[in-house]
Amino acid sequence: MKIDGVIGFDPSGIAAAARRLEEAGYDGAFSTETGRDPFLPLAVAADATEHLELGTGIAVAFARNPMTLAMAANDLHQLSRGRFVLGLGSQIKAHVTKRYSMPWSHPAPRMRELILAIRAIWKSWETGSPLDFRGEFYTHTLMTPFFDPGPNPYGNPKIMLAAVGGHMAEVAGEAGDGLLVHPFTTARYLKEVSLPALERGAAKAGKSRADLVVALPGFVVTGKTEEEMAASARAAKAQIAFYGSTPAYRPVLELHGWGDLQSELHARSKRGDWEAMGSLVDDEMLGTFAVVAQPDEVADAVLARWGGLVDRFSFYAGVPGVDPASVIAAFRRA
Repeated sequence: MKIDGVIGFDPSGIAAAARRLEEAGYDGAFSTETGRDPFLPLAVAADATEHLELGTGIAVAFARNPMTLAMAANDLHQLSRGRFVLGLGSQIKAHVTKRYSMPWSHPAPRMRELILAIRAIWKSWETGSPLDFRGEFYTHTLMTPFFDPGPNPYGNPKIMLAAVGGHMAEVAGEAGDGLLVHPFTTARYLKEVSLPALERGAAKAGKSRADLVVALPGFVVTGKTEEEMAASARAAKAQIAFYGSTPAYRPVLELHGWGDLQSELHARSKRGDWEAMGSLVDDEMLGTFAVVAQPDEVADAVLARWGGLVDRFSFYAGVPGVDPASVIAAFRRA
């Protein structure tokens, strides 16, 4: 299992943060799209590191188009000397239409076509063949020499796709190179819903699970003292409640018989009652979504739950108060 970290957006500290991750023994680092652009920090990190794999986790696909994504990914793959992974996610309708002012349609078919269009653009650059992609959602039929960067000396980046529902997980298996598991998941949901869907999609393209990478940013509750453990648990419960309020993620809760809680969380989110929502997540639910362990037991606990299910693991929101190098060393020994 590979262990990944997260690169933030502190303009004065991106390079140093990336070097620290590499020196601590992380295999890769992902940049998120929340209040910042996910691509720019990776350009800095690429120049500051030698072997750290770099990826977007995630870039909002439907806020962009295949050409802009193809160009950004191609450039970062070259800047990083072949270490970039394009991680994409659909986001939900409200954000795509109201925050990005972009169209919304059937997300899984649109995502499949977007990935195929990106690959067609890369093929045109690689081979010099005419660009002729015509789909239901995207059409790309113009590529003149002035705008053609030519073949990438490091080949094309891998494309990984974030998914919660089965339809999007199928697209990840068919059109993508792997699955970025949403942190709002459980081992049972992964086994019974996500991975079977991923494998169905892979079979459509003549691939198997072994051809794909599954990465998870998982919740971990830990701390050196009771106070640190309690603070870590509160933070995890608040984030679980935030995700649980989203109707699109209801199937995860329903699988465990917690569907009614989703309705309550959603109602409270509409009222802006964010602080109280975390209190609705009890310790049983916390333990289902999060690995809860002492610092010296984190590696074994993560491997016990996620080993054999995921190929890459990262600590959602980090592990405050815990030395990353010692935890990674424990993973290596396990």
